Amino acid sequence: MGSDEKLVELCLQGEENLFDVLVKRYADHIFNFIHQYIKDEGKAEDLTQDVFFRVWKNLTKFDTRRKFKVWLFQIARNAVIDHLRKRKELKFSDIEAEDDGSIIENIEDDDEGPSEILERKEIKMVVGKMLEGLSPAYRSVLALYYENQMNFREIAEATGTSENTVRSRHRRAIQALKKKLETGDAPKP
Repeated sequence: MGSDEKLVELCLQGEENLFDVLVKRYADHIFNFIHQYIKDEGKAEDLTQDVFFRVWKNLTKFDTRRKFKVWLFQIARNAVIDHLRKRKELKFSDIEAEDDGSIIENIEDDDEGPSEILERKEIKMVVGKMLEGLSPAYRSVLALYYENQMNFREIAEATGTSENTVRSRHRRAIQALKKKLETGDAPKP
């Protein structure tokens, strides 16, 4: 239905019903992103709604020359930080990447037989365990890159780090996963 930025422009020109398209496009992604930090599903849902309320309220401040997706994830990240600060559970620096390895949850099951489904579940479990062994910063970069299809520049903007740091974390995370596989340290299903 058009690019995110074009939808925002049209919303600002009075086509407010098009905001629903953006919500439908990103609601699950934002919920999953928040749920990685806030392990409470109800609170994650509330924060997701809050994020879209903040987006709606601040839509006039959005620079349409930028990527809407990056701006949206920055708002989501700030909402999580605000929530965690209120609960005093986490230092600001820890927010960079508390996630649970949900990168692999998006692997779709086609019309597979029982053995293929079982094999896929085992692979998900092994990859999930391997991801748990990575530092939160590495897991965050992998989640944003593979699950949310953000490029390194967008991840840097969304997380408030440099692009070189993002590239380095991505490379180190992949190397750590490879090493686990090569040395046989990968968890067993």
